[in-house]
Amino acid sequence: MIFFKPSWINHEDNKPIFSVDVHPKSNRFATGGQGGSGGRIVIWNVNPVINEQDENDPKIAKMLCQMDNHLACVNIVRWSNSGHFLASGSDDKLVMIWRLTSEGSSSIFGSTKVNVETWKCVHTLNSHNGDVLDLAWAPHDGWLASSSVDNSVIIWNVHKFPEKIAVLKNHTGMVKGVTWDPVGKYLASQSDDKSLRIWRTSDWNQQEVVSDPFQDCSATTHVLRCSWSPDGQYLVSAHAMNGGGPTAQIIEREGWKQDKDFVGHRKAVTCVRFNSNILKKAAADSPKKSTQYCCCAIGSRDRSISVWLTSLKRPLVVIKDLFDDSVLDISWSSRGDFLLACSWDGTVACVMFDEAEIGVPLTMEEKNALYERVYHKSLQSSWNLNLSGSQVVEDPELLCAIEEMNSKKTEPIKVDTPEPPRAQDVCYESPKLNQSIFIPINKQVETRLPSGKRRITPMLLTTVPNSNSNDNVGLTTSDSTQMFSQSDTFSKSSPAKSQIIVEKRISESRTSTTKTTSSEPKPVINKQEGTETVISKPPGSQINQLMCVDVPGDEPITKLINILEPIKSNVFPTKEAGILKIQVSNNCHKITTNSALSRVEVTKHQAALWETFLGAPVRTIASNRKFIIACCDDFTINVYDIKTGARALPPLLIEDVVSCMSLSQSGFLLVLTKTGLMYQWDLTNRICTLKRVSVRSLLIGKATVSGCSLTSSNQAILTLNDGRAYSYSHDLQTWIQLSNPLDPVSRSAVSLVKKVPGNLPLASLQRIMPPYRPTDSTLPFGVTLSFLESQLAATKVLQSVVEYRHWLFAQVNHLLDKGPECRLKLILDDLLGPIHGGKRKIDGDIMGLSKKKLLEEILSIIKTKLPWQRLYKEYSEQLKEICDEL
Repeated sequence: MIFFKPSWINHEDNKPIFSVDVHPKSNRFATGGQGGSGGRIVIWNVNPVINEQDENDPKIAKMLCQMDNHLACVNIVRWSNSGHFLASGSDDKLVMIWRLTSEGSSSIFGSTKVNVETWKCVHTLNSHNGDVLDLAWAPHDGWLASSSVDNSVIIWNVHKFPEKIAVLKNHTGMVKGVTWDPVGKYLASQSDDKSLRIWRTSDWNQQEVVSDPFQDCSATTHVLRCSWSPDGQYLVSAHAMNGGGPTAQIIEREGWKQDKDFVGHRKAVTCVRFNSNILKKAAADSPKKSTQYCCCAIGSRDRSISVWLTSLKRPLVVIKDLFDDSVLDISWSSRGDFLLACSWDGTVACVMFDEAEIGVPLTMEEKNALYERVYHKSLQSSWNLNLSGSQVVEDPELLCAIEEMNSKKTEPIKVDTPEPPRAQDVCYESPKLNQSIFIPINKQVETRLPSGKRRITPMLLTTVPNSNSNDNVGLTTSDSTQMFSQSDTFSKSSPAKSQIIVEKRISESRTSTTKTTSSEPKPVINKQEGTETVISKPPGSQINQLMCVDVPGDEPITKLINILEPIKSNVFPTKEAGILKIQVSNNCHKITTNSALSRVEVTKHQAALWETFLGAPVRTIASNRKFIIACCDDFTINVYDIKTGARALPPLLIEDVVSCMSLSQSGFLLVLTKTGLMYQWDLTNRICTLKRVSVRSLLIGKATVSGCSLTSSNQAILTLNDGRAYSYSHDLQTWIQLSNPLDPVSRSAVSLVKKVPGNLPLASLQRIMPPYRPTDSTLPFGVTLSFLESQLAATKVLQSVVEYRHWLFAQVNHLLDKGPECRLKLILDDLLGPIHGGKRKIDGDIMGLSKKKLLEEILSIIKTKLPWQRLYKEYSEQLKEICDEL
């Protein structure tokens, strides 16, 4: 440990230095205090401070820039977390925002000093009515908090200076310190009114008032700089009293308990500053185990500094009489290896530590893991990637893209809202978080939240269709069909996939069905090439639910399944001309006492096209453009040509009766027997594609099969009554889960599913989703990412191009907001293609979607996200190289 005071750091004539702050990159630091005739800010080079060789090198500048713009003493200087801006507060009631410019060095008027860098004031904030005493940037750099002797704290919108988010006015004395919770949930402020107040950032209302430790305190300090620990667990105040002695009060996040404090200083504590790193050190008894803790430095009016570790009961070090007057401010380097402190005596001291003394900082991954464990969200995802208002644009192309995006945004509707009463604790100067705007919605309404995000109320374009009308979407129904209330089915299958419907067009590829509640069928008529065709089912027939349970071993489950009853009725309603009808009449002609014939008849324009007879009752029937399928009581599956009635195949014999069936337009037939075995045939090519696939393993508890269907790529889909859906993979020879409403991961993302049109393949399978009421409102951010990846995998199985594209872009946007970067790079690398011979090559497409076009669209999104500009540049250049070689 080394501590020293560089004599060359001063503001001329040893005038007081009220504030010091180290740049996030630890390459420079700023001091603020009194200058020649007003306030002065000086930016210094760090290297000559920590390196004696650089200090003695005349070629290395010690002072980088001096700014004398403030008209009165500068009380506070603070760098933004990104390091792009410097904020200063002064006795002239102003807050100034400074930014480095590209201008070269310049001389200082009336002095022989030279400014190596040029920092210009880009914003001046002048809403305070008194001296500005403290400043604090929010962890995401989206907000800036300033406190003043006017008893208020102002929250500024960094993206729209000088716009104010909120004005906090509960204090009754000068507010001398502010600090942000690193998690982003709270802001703390300490005042001369003998209180420390904690504010919620969600609505800027007061969460807690801590006053007991300050009742015996007098207003003897110029500042009260409090600080929050980097793990968010402890808030440490300045100038508290315990037993008549000065302390720094420790306030625990859990319950805001105040039973601990830092003691030992002889006079009032003026400033507290935590090292921004969470530190660790190997345990003495076990080198493989490490202890995690935080480090805090405390300055006092007794001219001394103490450094504490939360893992120790006593201070790590106490440096007495370091200054000749009160300590006013402390700042740590971003690496945590040194701290700077300034005093009223006009000097700055440096204290350097090594890892053996202070410990090793946690990596960003370890820090994020800690936040995930404690707060269920990543520190990086919560702040660094959400807001980009203070990002420096490194590529002019990105600036053009952002301006173009902003120009396309709809201008918000301005609504006059009454001014809140003065007696109110919190005075907003921007819309409240949950503000309702009662105006006619003929244009989308946009409001700005305190977080800087936009909230848009979309315009209602059409009325919401009734849930019972889904069957008629995209279909034209004749007047004669109005008498039928609901569609009926011959066999149970998926509502969005069934080919076995009451009456349907042969050319229709997909029709929604519902469970039978009426004895009359509902004809659905469509027109194509001048032909109107309806396949009808006799009224009065019933479809029993397929009841399945898990039976151990290979015991047949015949008795545990309720199957379809044979079709009995042969009465049909009269149909219009031009309608093709299929009529099934079971036991229509007695042969002997125990046997009878069943007839399948096809008519058109009330004229018989053909008929055929079967020796067993028909249980279920299905059709497409080419075939009619009739499944009978004698375990046979009969396939006929729909135009001529000729047998397309000999009777197919299986081990039991069919309980569920689906026929695709491409000629694939899927059947499920009452013993729980599934078959699939390619009727056109006379090939069996699935044989005796059991569904037993899927029937857990009281689950029952609600239907089976085929996708557009002829994948077998099985749906259960509890909302679960599975697809059988020919390649993997196993069932693949597509939907599980009982899975907590899926239920936590139910709002995302509702954004997808319900008629798409995956969305239709996931339409059953129970209400989700989590016990913890803050879920780990990785839950959503897990769900999005599952959705993407399911769309590939279903070959659903529209949904694949939707969930791909949803995942990209989520990663841009939350991270991690490695997962985003994985997507980009997959689209960019493998490296062949040292060069990239984009190979093929995904379900007909061009990888190159997908990559271009994703890069166009990344282009508008400033925190990701370097990633955009990296991949856009690789894509350009590939395109140039083509």
